Parts: sequence; C-alpha cells; structure tokens
Amino acid sequence: MPSDHAPDSAPGRPGLALELLVHGVGGTTPAEMLGDPRTERVTGDSTAAIHRRTEDVDAERHPEDYAGRPVPEAYCWSNLTSGNGARALWLILLPFMVANLAHWTRPAAHGRRRTVRLHGLLVRLIALSLTVLLIAAACEVALDLIAWQCAGSERCAQERTWLGFMAAPQESGDPGGWWSQPGRRLALAAVLPTAVTMLLWWLSHRTWSAYESQPPLERTVPEDAPAADGRPPLSLPGFWYGKRLVARLRAAHTAAGFLTVAGALTAATTKYDRTPGGNAVLDVCGWLLTGLVLTGAVWVLHVVCRRGRKEGEPDDEADSPAVHGLPGASLAVLLLAAVHSGWSRPGWTSSGPLPGDEAFGVLAVLQGALVVALGVLGLRLHRITRAPRTALAGLASGCVGMLACALGGLLSGGVSQRVGDWLDGPGTPGQGGGHIAGPPIVLTWQASVIPVLLALVLLLACWFVFRVWRDARRLTDDVAAGYPDSLPDESRSRRIASAIARAGLTDQAPWLVATVAATTLVLGGAAVVGTLWTGQVPGEATDGAPDFVAGFADTVQALGSWLVGFAFVLLLAWSRRAYKDASARRTVGILWDVGTFWPRCAHPFAPPCYAERAVPDLAWRMAMWTDQRPERRLVISGHSQGSVLAVAAVWQLDPDTRRQIALLTYGSPLERLYGRWFPAYFGPHRLAAFHDGLECWRNLWRLTDPIGGPVRPESADTPEPGPLAECRGVDRGPLRDPLVYGRTRELPLPEPILAHGDYRADPAFTQERAGLLARLKKRSVRFRQPTEGVPRQPEPDPDPAPDRLSGSRAGPTGRAG
Repeated sequence: MPSDHAPDSAPGRPGLALELLVHGVGGTTPAEMLGDPRTERVTGDSTAAIHRRTEDVDAERHPEDYAGRPVPEAYCWSNLTSGNGARALWLILLPFMVANLAHWTRPAAHGRRRTVRLHGLLVRLIALSLTVLLIAAACEVALDLIAWQCAGSERCAQERTWLGFMAAPQESGDPGGWWSQPGRRLALAAVLPTAVTMLLWWLSHRTWSAYESQPPLERTVPEDAPAADGRPPLSLPGFWYGKRLVARLRAAHTAAGFLTVAGALTAATTKYDRTPGGNAVLDVCGWLLTGLVLTGAVWVLHVVCRRGRKEGEPDDEADSPAVHGLPGASLAVLLLAAVHSGWSRPGWTSSGPLPGDEAFGVLAVLQGALVVALGVLGLRLHRITRAPRTALAGLASGCVGMLACALGGLLSGGVSQRVGDWLDGPGTPGQGGGHIAGPPIVLTWQASVIPVLLALVLLLACWFVFRVWRDARRLTDDVAAGYPDSLPDESRSRRIASAIARAGLTDQAPWLVATVAATTLVLGGAAVVGTLWTGQVPGEATDGAPDFVAGFADTVQALGSWLVGFAFVLLLAWSRRAYKDASARRTVGILWDVGTFWPRCAHPFAPPCYAERAVPDLAWRMAMWTDQRPERRLVISGHSQGSVLAVAAVWQLDPDTRRQIALLTYGSPLERLYGRWFPAYFGPHRLAAFHDGLECWRNLWRLTDPIGGPVRPESADTPEPGPLAECRGVDRGPLRDPLVYGRTRELPLPEPILAHGDYRADPAFTQERAGLLARLKKRSVRFRQPTEGVPRQPEPDPDPAPDRLSGSRAGPTGRAG
C-alpha cells in the first residue's frame, strides 16, 4: 500500500481528501464501485480488501493532481458472507442466526445492568435449547427411526438391504449377527449425531479464527463506563471482539451435543436394565452414566449462564482449563455410554418408539416458557425507556426468539417426518399399517399445525397485495404532481406509485412478525396439549369425531408431514446448489449480510459476524489516513448495509479523529430497520449522540426504496433545500425517482425507477459529497496556512513506522481509535 506518511503533508501543499466507498448487501466489484475496469488491491486479502484505480495508487506522491477531487477507494467485503463453497453449509445454521438476533433486539435499558444480563441469559438458554433440539433430531433419525425401529422390523429391514448386517433375528433361537442386538445398533448409529456435533464445532472454529480474532484498535474503557457516562455500546473498544465469548460458548454447546447423544443411549439401555431379569451390574453402570450426563449438563448450564459479553476492553483473558476440557470430558462420557450400550444383552428386542422420545415435548414447553419470559422482560424494559418507533413495543426479542424456535422445530421435524415417511413404506407414520411406529407424536402434531400457519400467512399476503393496490391508486395523482414540468402519463404514474407503495410495506414488518410469532406460540402450545391429552397423532385422535373434524385432522396431518419434509429437502437442494454455483451462493450471502452483522454472543454455531472483520478494517484505515495529519480529509460513503458498517467503524474512532471525517450515507437502513429493531444500539438517542460527534453527516433517501429511509436523529434540525445546508440536518430527501418523469430531448428513452440502487447516479450525491469536502476543508485550512510567529510542528518521518502499518495491536500514535 502507498506510504501513509507521504509528502502531501509538506508545507504549502494541500491536504489530500479521500473518499472511502463501502458497498451494501449482495456486494459489487471494485471496478463497478470505482467506475474503472483497471483497479488494484492496495491492502487486505482475498476475503476483504481496499482497492483503488490503477492511476490512483500513488496519489499520495502527487497531491497536486487531486486539488479539486478526492482519491476514491473501495472497500469490498462481500466474500465475508458469500465466499467459498463452505458457506453453503451455513443454511443449516439459520435457526441459530435468528436466535442470536434475539439478543440484540432488546430495548434500551439505561443503568439497568441486571435486567440486561437477565435478558442475555434467557437468549443464551434459548440458543442452547436449539442446539439440543438439532442434535436430538439427528438422534431421532439415526437411533430411533433407523437403528431401533427399522432395523428391528422384519418388513422394513428386508426392503433395505443396507441394514441387513444389523437387522434383528427373525426366527426364534437365531442369535443374529454381532450388530443385531438393539444396544449395539444404537451405539453404531450414534456416530451420525456425533458427527453432526463435530461438524458444527468445526464450522464455528473455522470461522472464529477468521472473524472474531481480528484485533480492534487498542484502547481501554472502564467496564462500568456505559452506565456511568452513557457511552454508546458500539463505541466501546471490545464490542467487535468476541473471541473469548465465542470460544466459551462453543465449548458448552459442543459438550451439550455430545451429552444429548449420550443421554439418548443411556435412556434406552437403562430402561431395559431395570426390567425384571436385567443385568444388575449394567444397571449400576447405567445409574453412574446417568449421573455423569446430569453432571455434564449442570456444567454446561454453568458455563452458559456465566457473564456474557465484556465490551469495555478487548477480552483476551483465558478461560479456565475446566471450560476448555468440557467438550473432551463430554465426549468421554459419550464413549462410555456407547460401550455400555454395546454390551451384550441377548434377550433385548426393539419395538415401538425409542425410550426418551418425550424429550421433544419437554423442549417445546421449555422453549415456550423462555420465549414468554423474554417477551415480558422486553415489554418491561420498553415501558421504562420508551424509545420512539421501537418495533413491537419491546416484544421484538420474544418474537424473534419464537421464530428461531419455530425454524429449529421446522428443521428437526422436517428431517424426522421425511425419514419416517421414507422408512414406513405404504403406511402413514403414527397411524399403523406401515413398517415402523414413526417419529414422536409431538413432532407429528407440530407438523400438522404448519398448514394452519401457512393459511394465515397467505391471508396476510393477500392483505398486503390489496394494500399495495389501494395505496398505489391513492398515490397516482400525487406522483404526477411531483413533476410539474412534465405531461401526466397515467401508466407511468401508476408504476411509480406502485413502487412507493411496495416500499412502504417494510414499515409493516413488525406487526407481521408479531402475528406470525404469536400464532406459532399458540399453535405450538396446542400441539403439546394435543399430544399429552390424546397420546395419538391427530388422524387417530379424531376417530369417531364428526366427519368435518376427522377430515380436517387427516388433511392437516398428511399435508403438514409433506410440507415439513419438502421444506427440509428444499433446504438440502439449495445448499447443494449454493455449494457448486457462485451466483446461488451470493444470493445466500445476501441473507447473511442482513442477519450476521451482529456478533455471536448467544449461539456460537450461528454464521459468523462479518462486522468483526469489516469494522476493524474500516476503523484502522480511517485512523491510519488521519493519524497526525490534521490537514487530511476523509469522506466515508456507505450504501445500504455499508452505511451501517461505516457508522459502526466511525463510532470506534476517538473524538478528534471523527472531526476529520464526514459521513455520506444513502439507501441506509439505520433508522428504518436498525433503529426500530435494535433501539439499544441504533435508537434515536444513539444516532443523535453520533451525529453530534461528527463534523458533518448527510443521508440520501427515496420513497421508492424498500430498505433505506431517513435517519432522523433526535438533535438534528430539518435541513434547508440545497447541498449540505451547513450540516444543520442529516437527511436530504425524498429524492426524485425516477430522475426524469417522461421522455425528453436529452433522454428520449424512459428512465428506470432506481429504488434501492444507483444513488451515486443522482446529482444530489455529487452535490452532497462536494459540500462535505468543502466543510472539512474549512476546518483544516488553519493547518495548511500557518500563522506567522507560530512554530510549525516537525514534519513526520516519510518512512512509515513498522508498528503503525503492521498487524500489531498497538493503535496509531496519539490517535486512540
């Protein structure tokens, strides 16, 4: 990279201006961002890097060529979310990602540290239950449906020759093969859920080393500073450094996975050993194993319930050996359980469902209780703080947590139902007539409520379609009035009005999420009650009921089983396509762009937080550019999600450095999405404090944009028309879209409706950028024109100091980030 201590700081020379461009979701190429096919990477790696045009690489050595314009740089971070084929595996982590979001949606809670910690604890417990649910689903498929039920059924095993080596003997007196005993079949099948646990550990560890371990700018803030002086959390130096927390939670969740498999094996073997005629020694060993599993579970809960994030400083402390040894100890318990299960029990036969299937009902009740407690706590916090425009009045955490549990249930029920249908042959699982008994009854009930939920979603979709049509008709005349110099065109106005109406649906997302979450909670509770009350699947439980009721139950059971299985197969198919197809992988990456901005503080198996790499990258770049050079200027220009990264990075800088930086955002979801859903971090009071600490900030937005909108910080005045408006306000908009209504002599073809894209094509972008640079120039003019009699500071060493441009943890001298 060009030397940061370049000769542009020599006396009499103008200070260079830099425009740092940050793209939004989906990513874009450096050539598209810089408007030139000839670009070079000046710093960074293949995952995230800063690029310049080839002709601008040595701009620091020729500052006179950039007297009237900034040096453009492009920060490209799209490979953080849509890089190599391994990213396709992240699709199975979707419930974990949503659970992690539930932590960050809490309302603001000034000075209520205990309540905040309780909120984080509830979310971490929900996240832990999702890990147990996923591994329990793998146990259900491998241990129950395949090894216990199918291998123990003559008809099922005969149709699947690959199970012949472990099939139960079919004739009296036939000892069968070595693997034919139920315990040995279970021990062998335990390899599958164990492998799933190890895969989750590997994915988390692999991304941990590339994301969470990136060093932030070094500075120390007392841990109680946020409560003492109201410092924004995103300005704390340890906020984007979750190395220790992710490692600790990863150990606990990995151990929970191993213990779940060990518990499934132990539950089956101990039930047989306690029957009359069972082996007393094996019974005692079973009790000891049960104690070890319970001890491990308490150990896991202790690790998870410990204090969560430490943000006042980068947390590099080492956890105790007990935490690091937790996965290994749990794996040892699992191996003991496998040996105990594989011990010879000649008289043991398998029939019906595997003992321990009641765990799915217990998990459903536990998750429902945690979600309700989380919602009540969020509602209480909101009533205390009352941040304006907070989504769902504080219930966002509970609703998002409920959606995470629903997605986890969909995946676990989907794989169980699909495998059960496949193994059952001509029958319907749970209703007899097939080869096996089928999945647990509660999973069938949960699958049966899916058609009801989808019917509700379909009704909501119809309502939204009607609303778009109604609003488009109402706005058509207003659109034409916005272009007074053009001849009205009804079809053109209708298309523009429809785009505005569709963009407005974003503001209706909170109550849509609340409706789906509340319905899911009620229907999930009904499924558990139906299971406990009847002990049968819906089709059998309604035998003898009126024809309409019985027919409805049969329909939703069959349709729900098909739908949940189809959803699982669709997920696998899309994962396979994303693994092989870069374009499909980029589409998946867009989902992670939105969902993985926040650090992994609740679930360590969630997709990694790309901001823990991107924010330090941007903060280091800005600090290095301005370090000991007050004459330099920098405009950081962020589009869409890039604007959120830009704000988070500027927040990490010290106040003096911020005064050398201006911020230009466009298509920004800062208030419309982040401010409403994450009020503790991007609420109006936080954005107001951020605005007050900047030299200048301008934001561009359109009515047709479904993502971006005005920022509206509390302390910012409404700007007057025209570029910059002396920075009294932040927002400029709504901008015209399209720029030209009809055909003109200069533009004889219709201009497109840009919506969320191409903000830089709008003249307002160039005007605002020029205004920001002019504002910064006024601030730095005294440094470029020294006053007579005032000694000038000595020139910096033209050779960069090794510790400043290296990857060391030492921050820029005199510029604590």
